[in-house]
Amino acid sequence: MEGLLDYALRDALTAVGGIDRCVSEFIRVTGTLLPEKAFVRVVPELKNGGRTRAGTPVRAQLLGSDPACLADNAARLASLGPAGIDLNFGCPAKVVNRHGGGAALLVDPPLVGRIVEAVRRAVPAEMPVSAKMRLGFDDDALALDCAQAIEAGGAEELVVHGRTKAQGYRPPAYWARIADIRQAVKLPVVANGEIWTVADAQRCLQESGCDALMLGRGMVADPGLALAIRGAVEPVAWSALMPRIADFWQIVGTRVEARHRAGRLKQWLNFLRRVHPAAEEAYQRVRTLTDPAAVAGALFGGAHGV
Repeated sequence: MEGLLDYALRDALTAVGGIDRCVSEFIRVTGTLLPEKAFVRVVPELKNGGRTRAGTPVRAQLLGSDPACLADNAARLASLGPAGIDLNFGCPAKVVNRHGGGAALLVDPPLVGRIVEAVRRAVPAEMPVSAKMRLGFDDDALALDCAQAIEAGGAEELVVHGRTKAQGYRPPAYWARIADIRQAVKLPVVANGEIWTVADAQRCLQESGCDALMLGRGMVADPGLALAIRGAVEPVAWSALMPRIADFWQIVGTRVEARHRAGRLKQWLNFLRRVHPAAEEAYQRVRTLTDPAAVAGALFGGAHGV
């Protein structure tokens, strides 16, 4: 998720556990062959065998609309050793859609298929190629056509967010519509959207007919959610999360401009306070602070740098 689930947060969440693999923020491809450093900037895990420090595989996600250019970039990206390459057909951001990327592609199933086919041909056969889509742009009339185009293009897996671009992130997610897609294709389909609790996960699995889930904002709000879905008896306590938050802050300090560091921490704490009462107190402690040193002092006693 652009601007949220970056390298620092992937590192923290996968350290908590329960995650099979994760997908990077998108790497935007707009008519040029990107240098290797552009891929590594978004996916530093490429320097660690395509895995987070906890050992969780990371697929690198590409976003664009030109099949040939995406194929060239996918080939270079594949040479860097990600755990797979994912294609973005779901981003609802206006700036992305205005340039024909993300969910805007869902109005043109043949183009979606050509993109997948070009990327699949460009990377080694053993390199997984997957895709993520929404149900559509303004409506879901072409949902099955897009899913079938992705399958015909050679993708090994499809993640479906159960809302259209027009529906944004407004509840509910239409998990039953994912079931229609699952019936229309033979490749594995993963359900996504509005999964905040174990009960949500169970209903999503039942309504979608899928046997795998992708967690987004729900995992950010409750880092123990994946473990809970897997049947963990004890919830992940706040005391166990504090070291992960400290690690997150350390990474933010090395990768984010000083003026933006406090905002990144507050962004995560704002999600965490949906589930953890202690996060509310932590959020209030740093809410008005912008200086990294002051934030570190307020939350970590100054022991975790700036």
